[in-house]
Amino acid sequence: MKTMIQKSFAELSSRELFQIYQLRVAVFVVEQDCAYQEVDDLDLTAQHLLRYDDAGNLIAYARLMDEGQQVRIGRVVVAQSARENGAGRDLVATAIRAAQTTYPEAKQIVIQAQAYLQNFYASFGFKPVSEIYLETGIPHLDMILTVNNN
Repeated sequence: MKTMIQKSFAELSSRELFQIYQLRVAVFVVEQDCAYQEVDDLDLTAQHLLRYDDAGNLIAYARLMDEGQQVRIGRVVVAQSARENGAGRDLVATAIRAAQTTYPEAKQIVIQAQAYLQNFYASFGFKPVSEIYLETGIPHLDMILTVNNN
């Protein structure tokens, strides 16, 4: 598997942007059967993390959003074809490192996790800070990872 690429919105090629939206819609809208505004203004200011397979297919993606004293990891997605081989674990570990490197002033990393992934995110040190709630009809909870960038 190739290394993760990090780019700002302005650095993304039109093909990369197409692949990002294609993957996110395939999973979040079609597979999870959620009708919502998947493409939003946060894409314009986020840092985008992309991983491709050897054939050039986008297989993993996440975005980082600077929120001052914290960084939000969002739109964490792995293509169906790349699941169950560690791609998700590698994606989250890389996103955490990228958040700390890109935003060294941040004191914490936050994520809006799907509830069934609570233990997965907890394995990285994320702690739940909310009750489970419905977001687009899917159970979610807010989780925080405290970081020390000193």
